[in-house]
Amino acid sequence: MLELYKPALEDLWFREEFMSDPDTMSYNHAQGGTIPFPKEKWEGWYQKWVVQHENKRYYRYLLNTQNNQWVGEIAYYLDDRRNIYMADIIICARYRGAGCGTEGLKLLCEAARKHHVTALYDDIAIDNPAVGLFLNNGFTVDYQTDDIVMVKRIL
Repeated sequence: MLELYKPALEDLWFREEFMSDPDTMSYNHAQGGTIPFPKEKWEGWYQKWVVQHENKRYYRYLLNTQNNQWVGEIAYYLDDRRNIYMADIIICARYRGAGCGTEGLKLLCEAARKHHVTALYDDIAIDNPAVGLFLNNGFTVDYQTDDIVMVKRIL
């Protein structure tokens, strides 16, 4: 069972860890794979995403309540250019295949709905197996290009 956890600034070591893990970030190969998230970036990022989110951003860790371990993150943000809310879910590689993605996506949709978001989108690399996760959880294909599948779910 998963629940949402609002990380404190000092908890961002977990985000740094999974963003630098090649297995976890393998889905991001088209954009370079791992993403550096050094400690000197934490404060500014935290202020924008957690403290001063302006109801345009939402960020939480996913906590496995059975073993008290963080298994990944969920987030959404308003893409001002397209005026749509973009979804984000990352499950650490070692926890994939155990239902965490499905449960995390449901928690993300519930949180977005609670904050009056009416639809969530995600542009997923065409070869990313996460497309199936989204399609199996109420998202539909909005459009597709040679590079991405844009999925959408009306909340």
